Amino acid sequence: MPAPPPALSPDEAALQRGYNALHAARASTDLVARLYALAMGDAYPAEIAPASSCDWPLMATLVNRLRLQPGQHLVDLACGTGGAGLWLARALTVRLAGIDISDTAIALATARREAFVAPDRARFTVATLEATGLPDAHAHAAICIDAFTRATDRCGALAELHRVLRPGGRAVLTRALRREDEPGWTEQVQRAGLVVDHVEERCHEPRTWARLYRLWQDHEDELRRALGDAQAESMLAEAARILPTLHGRRAVALALRRPAA
Repeated sequence: MPAPPPALSPDEAALQRGYNALHAARASTDLVARLYALAMGDAYPAEIAPASSCDWPLMATLVNRLRLQPGQHLVDLACGTGGAGLWLARALTVRLAGIDISDTAIALATARREAFVAPDRARFTVATLEATGLPDAHAHAAICIDAFTRATDRCGALAELHRVLRPGGRAVLTRALRREDEPGWTEQVQRAGLVVDHVEERCHEPRTWARLYRLWQDHEDELRRALGDAQAESMLAEAARILPTLHGRRAVALALRRPAA
């Protein structure tokens, strides 16, 4: 059994406060969810209500690549409010452990659990990608949607993923990078003792983000009224920073595996 996750560093505590404010603000209104739904169209998984690139094509990829069997254990890393992991737990009849640095997100995920599964089938805990607090070889599979690149220590996060996966266990991580960049994930994954099973190109994803960011800009006044100036400013700054770069963005889903012993 691993030791409990260590106390958050000052930088992690600041990150936690930021995500707590974000989740609290978005939980107070359905505006952000409606804008995601407009951006994704019929690819929007309404019951999951994602605040990420999670769409129906990605959910299909997760089901296909994880190959979970009833009763097995799934870990949702940086789970946010828990929608994707809870949907998979119900659809595949598996047990779920979700971790996130935001205690507000964990509370929201726990509150919506019973809409998907029995309470003993899913638990949510405050932790980080580098220190999940989960037992060794706990999981048959893991997911991490749009969060791995924000890990404080990516190599440490991959090493932790290797530790919590059982031999033969699988994981799917979503990643984004500039098209001209040479991917560094192969070496990082191998150093952690994992292997890359498949790289799925998500060619539609940059266009989805472009639509979403323009919707944020077009609905600035509504966002300010619903979320407050601080959260609206953060979203608009993100849109202004990333929107011009999306034409050169590559989005992928990485299917990883811990080799069988």
